[in-house]
Amino acid sequence: MADSDLSPVTRWRRRRRRRGFVRVEVQVRKEDAGLLRSIASALGDPVREAETRAVLRETVAPPRTGGLKALLEQAPLEGIELARPRDPDRDLSL
Repeated sequence: MADSDLSPVTRWRRRRRRRGFVRVEVQVRKEDAGLLRSIASALGDPVREAETRAVLRETVAPPRTGGLKALLEQAPLEGIELARPRDPDRDLSL
């Protein structure tokens, strides 16, 4: 199918996708819809995007902890017996 045969909306969405944009659908309360539209607009504006992203990460997004490995490294494991005695007669067929 030639690009000219596609609807204008489809062509616009393809152009946006090539520029790195993705379509996201969220469901929010009616009173929050305008706020989310403003946030999306600010993130799409080259002048305001960096500042908006920084503010949102600072106030809304939780800090990344590094995953399970980092969590286990920080856990106080003193006094906890981690070794387990071998039990060759244990049934493993469950």
